[in-house]
Amino acid sequence: MATEISIRLLQGLPSIRAGDDLPELILAAIRRSDTRLDDGDIVVIAQKIVSLAEGRLVRLDDVHPSAKAIDLADEVEKDPRMVELILAESTDVVRTKPGVIIVRHRLGIVGANAGIDQSNVDHSEGECALLLPEDPDQSARRLCEILMRETGRTLGVIISDSLNRPWRLGSTGIAIGSSGVSVLDDRRGQCDLYGRELKVTLSNRADAIAAAAVLIMGEASERTPVAMVSGFPAEDSSQTARDGVRPTSDDMFL
Repeated sequence: MATEISIRLLQGLPSIRAGDDLPELILAAIRRSDTRLDDGDIVVIAQKIVSLAEGRLVRLDDVHPSAKAIDLADEVEKDPRMVELILAESTDVVRTKPGVIIVRHRLGIVGANAGIDQSNVDHSEGECALLLPEDPDQSARRLCEILMRETGRTLGVIISDSLNRPWRLGSTGIAIGSSGVSVLDDRRGQCDLYGRELKVTLSNRADAIAAAAVLIMGEASERTPVAMVSGFPAEDSSQTARDGVRPTSDDMFL
């Protein structure tokens, strides 16, 4: 168990565009910053630059809304093209009201607008929207493999995003992709200080790390979408961020 952690921002990454070699850009920035990665370090990477590198930026002029999207857009007072993208990325519409569509994303994540974002992207050639990666766990695995191969270190990678939560104001960082990190810390069956058996204690470790990193990475104009978290023992976990998604069979609010 870690007794102390540190979080360092990676400075000097350029603006990311479709097709960019993201692992090499991260490695180059690490070399320029004269920092290093040690065994057990976890590299937290903002979803936005992963999506940009993977070509997930969509021009709204290229989107042709369906009749369903047009009807829902009128109800929620949104651009029908954005609504079409939200529906295409989702399996269920959970709740709606003017200005908000809560959906279950095809990755299992429940949140607003299927995680589709229009901030901090280039709209110079027409209005755009940025979708989540097709498979964030696979993206994290690829990034982790390359970073470990090039550095010779045992590392973890978390792809972070921001999510609003029911009954709480404000967003927090979560892990939507993960590799080489124990996502869930299951203490069920263990005992507390007084010998009482723990029945429900299941911590989402990856989300906690992502939330801590996002605090210093920022979500506006900071241009620091990568952070390195140190202090955890090296791991070889097969868990992924998808393991942290609550199954629909356990969802009491559907």
